[in-house]
Amino acid sequence: MSKKIIVVFHSGYGHTKRMAEAVANGAGASLLPIDAEGNLPEGGWEQLAAADAIIMGSPTYMGSVSWQFKRFADASSKAWFTQNWKDKIAAGFTNSASMNGDKLSTLHYLFTLAMQHSMIWVGTGMLPSNKKSATRNDINYVASSSGAMASTPSDASVDEMLPGDLETARLFGQRVAEVAAKVRG
Repeated sequence: MSKKIIVVFHSGYGHTKRMAEAVANGAGASLLPIDAEGNLPEGGWEQLAAADAIIMGSPTYMGSVSWQFKRFADASSKAWFTQNWKDKIAAGFTNSASMNGDKLSTLHYLFTLAMQHSMIWVGTGMLPSNKKSATRNDINYVASSSGAMASTPSDASVDEMLPGDLETARLFGQRVAEVAAKVRG
């Protein structure tokens, strides 16, 4: 039985949105964008309450999530107070302009938010592409176990995002859906 999965994300320039779409495609999930003011659309909190899995995404800005995502996270304290997200599946993804770009710090933030909500975190389940023969378009070339990562140069358009990063995101979404089906029965 398929589970209800929501991808909640903020995207400043469109790159994280494209990554969110790839994650949602793999997971069979619905997209729930956080707007430029850090708010969810009407009915967004209800969608999250009804979800079996919540996949969170934010660009990495200055070593962490965007302020818009942080505003959403702070507002989630109402769900925390009632433990509304307890035992839901959680996962996260991010994109930044640099190969490192401190993306792991962003994923740690998302992981900590999930742990605050008593959620169950799912990593990528992918080996890194770390052999001499690896190319930038290989799956998990950025080499993350904690969540999906993409690296898009600051002067690259959304259409120039690398197919390997987007396929990594899709496969990550697929893994979250598979784990949700197992754990949430």
